[in-house]
Amino acid sequence: MKQACMRFACALVVLGLPVSAAAQDWTQWRGVNRDGAVQSFEVPATWPTALAEQWTVDVGEGYASPILIGESLYMFSRQGEEEVMQALNAATGQTRWRSSYPASFEMIAATRRHGPGPKATPAYADGRLFTLGISGIVTAFDAENGDQLWQRPADAVEPLYHTGQSPIVDGGQVILHVGGHDSGALTSFDVETGEEVWRWDGDGPAYGSPIVVEVEGSRQVITFTQENFVGVSVDSGTLLWSRPYTTQSTTTSQTPRLYQGDVIESGRGNGITRFRVVREGNAWITEDVWHNDEVSMHMSNGVVVDGVLFGLSHLNSGQYFALDLDSGTLLWTSDPRQADHASILNVGTTILSLEEDGELLVVPHSRTEFAPVQRYELADSATWTLPTLSGNRLFVKDIESLTLWTVE
Repeated sequence: MKQACMRFACALVVLGLPVSAAAQDWTQWRGVNRDGAVQSFEVPATWPTALAEQWTVDVGEGYASPILIGESLYMFSRQGEEEVMQALNAATGQTRWRSSYPASFEMIAATRRHGPGPKATPAYADGRLFTLGISGIVTAFDAENGDQLWQRPADAVEPLYHTGQSPIVDGGQVILHVGGHDSGALTSFDVETGEEVWRWDGDGPAYGSPIVVEVEGSRQVITFTQENFVGVSVDSGTLLWSRPYTTQSTTTSQTPRLYQGDVIESGRGNGITRFRVVREGNAWITEDVWHNDEVSMHMSNGVVVDGVLFGLSHLNSGQYFALDLDSGTLLWTSDPRQADHASILNVGTTILSLEEDGELLVVPHSRTEFAPVQRYELADSATWTLPTLSGNRLFVKDIESLTLWTVE
């Protein structure tokens, strides 16, 4: 499929700007603001018939998204019995450095389809890279040369389906929920030393990634856990509020997001809920604003455009939808059987959705219909990884390879 796409030849156009000037750093899971939004891409008036493949390299197994800092591209993956962090030249795909550590691992039957590679995207901050391995090993690397700065070994008990949560850095701490369902703790580590700053062990980990936001003057880590949805003080690790939450698949892999100060919550079979976190004296409570059970998200995360949540519902064998976040009203759904999974980005008022079969959909934002204007075949094997988009460059990870595509 990639060779067929390359038959279309065009002069490279970067929307009137050099790549370096148009590029945007991609520092963590779902981008700079952890919401799947891209600021550095200008949507072409007419999409080309095909994207241009610039290079492809084998990087190993895993679902971690590439991290892009300037012209350095960082990939976290598995190669044999090791977990590997490597730095690549973003323009050429050539390896700048490679750093690894032993990480023998045995999958349970329920996860074999998804392979043994790490599923957590690294976080970059102040010259350091932070990773969570598939068995729970936490590592800090020097982004300049790949030196291992510190490492926390995996717990004796790991999550039932292994790890999937991507770390988040806030000031001088990196925050992760480590350990197994019965012994895990949401933990803050000092970015320089790896020493524990605080821990909250009120519930085991889920697979979704946390966010750090300010709510009514209080800076909080908001995340799913094994059986709850919680807000924890960033400064002390104190539990501020909690609401029960379980899903049909034991736990959820969603990333929460804020909309107009309220939290948007979703998980397999539970629909979508907007709720408000309210301080009452020294206590905190949550109040539902609305709930909609016509659609529901499982492993795919949606994006918000002009007050509308665009996502892929797992209902009806994979169905795209648009949901008004002010009222909770479902605006439209696509035909069923679209995809098992989609990694979704938004650029202005255009949505890019990379489905698990390697097809990229270009979908203009609409409150009335699902009407893709272009489709591109970008891989020959499964693409469960969220792509990284910067300038006119799209970095796509399939099972073992990383490919740079450009929009011409």
